Amino acid sequence: MIYVTGDMHGSITRFDDKRISKLGKGDYLIVCGDFGFIWDGSRREEKALTFLSRLKFTLLFVDGCHENFDRLYKYPVTEWNGGRVRRIRPNLYHLCRGQVFDIEGNKIFAMGGGCSDDIELRQQRGTKWWPEETPSTEEMAEAVDNLFNCNLNVDYIITHDCPTKVKDLLSDDPCNFNAMTAFFDEMSRQVTYKHWFFGCVHRDRHLSSAHTALFEEIVPLEVPRTAFHVPKK
Repeated sequence: MIYVTGDMHGSITRFDDKRISKLGKGDYLIVCGDFGFIWDGSRREEKALTFLSRLKFTLLFVDGCHENFDRLYKYPVTEWNGGRVRRIRPNLYHLCRGQVFDIEGNKIFAMGGGCSDDIELRQQRGTKWWPEETPSTEEMAEAVDNLFNCNLNVDYIITHDCPTKVKDLLSDDPCNFNAMTAFFDEMSRQVTYKHWFFGCVHRDRHLSSAHTALFEEIVPLEVPRTAFHVPKK
């Protein structure tokens, strides 16, 4: 089966979750951005990646706004299940931006990246920020081409950021409009899909019958379309 969860930020304790430990050979877990396990090349990081490589299931992730893109982009790009990926370990793949994958008979469109709201604050604190967090014009164009190759019809969408109208459901204040949300706004109008999962808001909530925000929860790809709050297990 295919499961989806939210941002991990390199926290190995997320894998203590009993729901993850139950996953086995043939299962998939997709992380909606800010994976964070490829960061500084330290011994601790290598130990964590070795641990992940021993998991029985396949671990997939789209990139978010808090990734070390210098390190991530050093991994070789290859083809996997119909789209381009970076192979981190035999069971661990970064889903490249704008690709459509065929997993268990589902067409899954994956699009990492976003636009950080705290760029100035991170720079003031001396925290590393990468401009590559925001997809380039070329990456967006490739995404559009791949969607048109599917006749603008996919089963599921996995992203880090989300459309403006969806993010507005989580706040009384209008969200910051940027290139990424504008791109997703247009996608939401033109693409047919069953469900859209994203992770940028660090909240667990079904926002509509077609949109789910994820953070720490782990849900099957085929979530109940009438549920509006992710049930605790």
